[in-house]
This record gives sequence, structure tokens and C-alpha cells, in this order.
Amino acid sequence: MLAKSNKLMYALGCLFVVSFFFLGMSLAPTTSFAEAEEGVELSDSGPEHFITVFDGETKRTIKTDAATVADVLERLNITLDPTDSVSPSLEIPIDANNFYINIFRSHPVLVYDGAKSRLAQVTSFEPFAVARAAGFTVYDDDTVALVPASNFLETGISSVYRISRGEGNTVTIEEDLEFATETVRDYNIPSGSEEVRQLGELGKIKKVYKVKTVEGIEVSRELVEETVLHAPVNRIVAIGTSIVNASPLTVSMGRNRYTAKDLSGNLVERQETYYDLNMSGVMGFCGKSDYTVREDGAKVDDEGYVIVAANLSRYPRCSVVETSLGLGKVYDTGTFATTNPEQFDLATDWTVRNGV
Repeated sequence: MLAKSNKLMYALGCLFVVSFFFLGMSLAPTTSFAEAEEGVELSDSGPEHFITVFDGETKRTIKTDAATVADVLERLNITLDPTDSVSPSLEIPIDANNFYINIFRSHPVLVYDGAKSRLAQVTSFEPFAVARAAGFTVYDDDTVALVPASNFLETGISSVYRISRGEGNTVTIEEDLEFATETVRDYNIPSGSEEVRQLGELGKIKKVYKVKTVEGIEVSRELVEETVLHAPVNRIVAIGTSIVNASPLTVSMGRNRYTAKDLSGNLVERQETYYDLNMSGVMGFCGKSDYTVREDGAKVDDEGYVIVAANLSRYPRCSVVETSLGLGKVYDTGTFATTNPEQFDLATDWTVRNGV
């Protein structure tokens, strides 16, 4: 009888313990996933999202109604140094579940470029990005490598990078060489006319450049070699010239008269005189800036044309004309032209004789 009583008491005891356990479970407060992080406060002001924050080797996942990335970091009491970076940026809104935030902590580096070295705080571990963050310009053909920190005890910096400069890529380009125009005088064609005796031909030159690129974009180009593949061929133009049937004008002659051709090829009676002035003021009319005095005292431009004053209505400026001193070009005029439209006044150094 006593044994049966003990068994009954044991069974009731077990039933009481089990009932109390389940009753305790139903009355105990539940812990949401959002409250797994100590110190995180939630509010009922907006929708809640699951956020995962990576901070170096630390990963934290919470459920929160924070509105922006900055709000999340504030609620988690995460502080940033000015040289740290966050992705996405602090002002980005939290608008979806499974939202990820990455914090990139800056670290000190020492970068060498030849004899130059710079200290910097960087967030990247990619060698080219580290070099650029340190203020160096690096090109695609350069090499940036992490090297042993030989002076760690002095600097306290374990991340040391060295830049090795490349030779650059080469680009070969062929370019045209312009030809010049050469003029010759021909007494067998009408005065003032022109004939092309030889067509000009472009030359060709090969140029080799050393090109530097950054992320595929060319940033500099240096000429290192050039070779003329073939020289240009000059264009030759013959200018018609007829021989003036007269003795050359001289100082003692004072005035020279002879039969010549005008610009249309008509025969005219020409009269020549000479004058001695500084001709610099008229050279610009034909695109020239200076002149010289020929051995015989005639003033000529850089093409060898005698400087002539004439009637501009008959012989416009820059016209090529015949004179007793050779081919001339009209640069100037004078009052004489009104009384004798076929008169030429030739510029010489026969009066002043100062070489100008």
C-alpha cells in the first residue's frame, strides 16, 4: 500500500514539474532578432529592415527602423575616422531588407617612387589604388608591389609599397610631309603667265611615340624616333618672262625708255626712273616684312623681285612685271603715275647709299 502511495506521489510530482515548465515558457517574454544586439533601440516610427554591417572582420546583423546608413551606425555606436569610408554612403536611405553596409577602415602606408616617398592613410589594399591615394601618378605599364617593411622600427608602418616605372607602350604613326613650291623664270612663255612644270608630291615620315595610359586612357605622348620614308617632291611653276630690249637703268642714265609688254602681253612704250627711300612701309602690301639691297644697288624682296612703284590701276600691287633690271613686283606708287601710266619707278640705293 505504501509502495503504491509513493508511486502516485512520484507521478504527480513529475506532472507538476512538466506543467510548470510549459507554463513558464508561455509566460516568459520573447526576444526578437532585432534585440540581439545589445544597446540597439527600436521604435514604432517606421518599417523595420534586416541590416548587416561589415566592419573589418566583425559582422553584425540587426533588425531596425533606422532611416539611413548614418542612423544605423549611430544606433550601433559605430564611429568613423575622417579617413575611413563607408559603402553605401552615409546619406543613402534604408529601403529594403537584406541591406548591407561595408565599413572600410583606413590604415597607414608608406609608398616609394624611386627616391621619393610619401606617407598616407588609405582604405584600399589594391596596390595601384594605394599609390594613387598617396598622390603618385601611376600608369598602366608601371608596377606597384607590397614590399617588406625594412624600417618598421623607425616608422611603425608595416604596409610598404614600391612603384617600378615601366617603359611605356609605343605607337607608330605615318604622317605626310608637305612639299614646297619652286618658281622658275621662262622667257619662252608670255610675260606674267604661269605654267606648272612639275606637280608637287607629298612625302612620308614615320614617327614612333612612347605613350602612357591610365586605365586605358592616353595621358601623355613622347616622340622617341622619326624616319623619313620618302622626301616630298617640290612643285615647280614657270613664270613667263620676256627679255626687255633695252640697256639696264643706271645712275648716270637717270631715265630709261624702251618697248616692253604690259600684263596683257601688249607692247607699250615704257619709261623707267629710280628713287631711294626706306621701303619697309610698303613691304606688307604683298605679305613681306623686309627687303635687301642687291649687289648692283637695286632693292629686292626675299624672292629676288625688284621693288617697283607703278600706276596701280594698270599694274595692281604684287603684280610681277618686267624691268630693265630684271623681273620686278609692284609694291608702291607715286604722283608720276597720273601723267605716265606706263612709267616704273625702281627702288634703289643709288642716292643715299646707306644700304637701306
